Amino acid sequence: MSRIGKMPISVPAGVDVKNENNMITVKGPKGTITKQFAESMNIEIADGVITVTRPNDEKTNRSLHGLTRTLIANMVEGVTNGFSKTLEIEGVGYRAAKQGNNLVMNLGYSHQVIVPETDGIKIDVPQPNKIVINGIDKQVVGQFAAEVREKRPPEPYKGKGIRYAGEHIIRKEGKAGKGKK
Repeated sequence: MSRIGKMPISVPAGVDVKNENNMITVKGPKGTITKQFAESMNIEIADGVITVTRPNDEKTNRSLHGLTRTLIANMVEGVTNGFSKTLEIEGVGYRAAKQGNNLVMNLGYSHQVIVPETDGIKIDVPQPNKIVINGIDKQVVGQFAAEVREKRPPEPYKGKGIRYAGEHIIRKEGKAGKGKK
């Protein structure tokens, strides 16, 4: 039995969960998320608790069991608290600013890099070297943060670029001096 899959999900007050043919709709104070899950998974909602069970121990059902439970738990967490990713910008002259619904970044290129907000994503820039991405869908927030980081990933020699908060960049040593024997 899946250790993660068999754990029940408690639904907090103010969150409404509906199940129609494994199409789960979770509605909460921050918004609404809808996802379709595999027909083989049995999803039951009773007394403020969601349980996910599998019909048999086939390999595909075992792998879907824990995944389904985790995705539903993330949906409930997202509509109650939301998710956020923090990015840090490091480098001389590297900075970010918010102009309307766009994130405008100076990253050492000859032009500014402009990234527009998408549906379900809210961008905050509390400091010129810090970007906070908020949303209710964990996967969308993570993907958007990865796309922003991709604009200038951290380089291994000086560590300049965009990194996740708390990310450790493994540094390389520069060129060895000439004439060493």
